[in-house]
Amino acid sequence: MHETAVAQSVIETILAEMRKIDRRPVAARISCGQFNALNDEVMRFAFEVAAQDTPCRGMRLEIRHVPLQARCEGCGRAFAFNIQEACCPACGSEAFAFLPDAPLLLEEIEFEDESNDEGVSEQADPGS
Repeated sequence: MHETAVAQSVIETILAEMRKIDRRPVAARISCGQFNALNDEVMRFAFEVAAQDTPCRGMRLEIRHVPLQARCEGCGRAFAFNIQEACCPACGSEAFAFLPDAPLLLEEIEFEDESNDEGVSEQADPGS
């Protein structure tokens, strides 16, 4: 199950960021492309399980799916690929090439504010 490994990796990254600023995480946003797609329900369950017994327990998780992009070989326009209309929306050409798919990213972690317990967004560098 791919989502279990992703959830564990996300939790580890959040915990590393938490230790740097010494504030409790309250929410996170991840994004994925179509070839790295996550099943939202399975991912939320895996995240909840991975977060148990950590300061991440009870966090909100937002999952954003990034549409697959293609480039028309006729007019050169880049567009969000739609399987039901597999042609360029500008010129109608059915000759196109897929662009690189969006990677799986931890985009943002929201931490509790020290002064009033409201959330404060912090950008996390998943490579740290």
